[in-house]
Amino acid sequence: MSLLQEYKCPCCGGAIAFDSGIQKMKCPFCDTEFEMEALAAYDSELTSSQTDDMNWETAAGGEWQEGEADGLRSFVCKSCGGEIVGDENTAATSCPFCGNPVVMMGQFSGTLKPDYIIPFKLDKKAAKAALQKHYGGKRLLPKIFKDQNHIDEIKGVYVPFWLFDADAEANIRYKATRVRTWSDSNYNYTETSFFAVSRGGVVGFERVPVDGSSKMPDDLMESIEPFRFSDAVDFQTAYLAGYLADKYDVDAEQSIERANERIKRSAEEAFASTIQGYTSVVPETSSVKLHGGKAKYALYPMWLLNTTWNGQKYTFAMNGQTGKLVGDLPVDKNVARKWTIGLTVLCSAATYGIAWLLHFAGIL
Repeated sequence: MSLLQEYKCPCCGGAIAFDSGIQKMKCPFCDTEFEMEALAAYDSELTSSQTDDMNWETAAGGEWQEGEADGLRSFVCKSCGGEIVGDENTAATSCPFCGNPVVMMGQFSGTLKPDYIIPFKLDKKAAKAALQKHYGGKRLLPKIFKDQNHIDEIKGVYVPFWLFDADAEANIRYKATRVRTWSDSNYNYTETSFFAVSRGGVVGFERVPVDGSSKMPDDLMESIEPFRFSDAVDFQTAYLAGYLADKYDVDAEQSIERANERIKRSAEEAFASTIQGYTSVVPETSSVKLHGGKAKYALYPMWLLNTTWNGQKYTFAMNGQTGKLVGDLPVDKNVARKWTIGLTVLCSAATYGIAWLLHFAGIL
């Protein structure tokens, strides 16, 4: 059986072939020419490229000792199905995630004991102040929302996180470009040169966080990062007193894909930062192998603030350690419309002014 070898142009992806007239490989689509020696090296690199090998040891968390969880109670939300853990004195009347009533289920059991916990550093008063600061400077925020809106509920919640440690051995090839422009009396010229740049090495990652709650969107949780692990302590149930703890419903195995995604992206960005002198640098192929990958289970502090305005619910999340707060705000449509009209008028005036100047200069 015969095999056909097709060479792809690194610039545009088209199939390239040998041009006997110039004794080089040439792309018929973008007219890029390649020396045979350079293409041979490129082909050798493609042949030796490897796939990812990102496996983990996920024996995170520990077993509860006899009597250790006796003071904990479990609550289940009738609406979103979330299971929340609090102490025996917690008066939880509504779900901190969706705002609907929760039902006490009795004694807590059946989940792993966390390895670590970062205790709350900021209180409810600080959460309210952070929300008011969040309102500041928002020109499109309805004034009545800022002046009359009241917070429906503030809950301190410990969110479950899986923390991934590993050494990542990465081999990455980037497509880089270098752009040169010049002009003469008749034309403007742009020359774009393409380069294949390779980088390889080992990057150590410690405690890459992936939240273990499906109720908390990944982008929201990543927005309130980072958490300072230097404040973490060995878990004790006493830290839960007066707060809720979200029981994880995404285990360590299910969190691996997200951890791999974050590690691979970070490795690509780390090596790309070492490439200088190019106009653009974009990862083209990469392979990552993990060594000593393991996961731990931790609880991180977060304040959830719920408010309702015009029949719509707004949820804000604040890092209970650093005070970083995120959350969407409503937009005053009338103010937004005025801004749009103003910008349109401004752009039209600027365009007219430029056209007038060109006409006055004899160009138009």
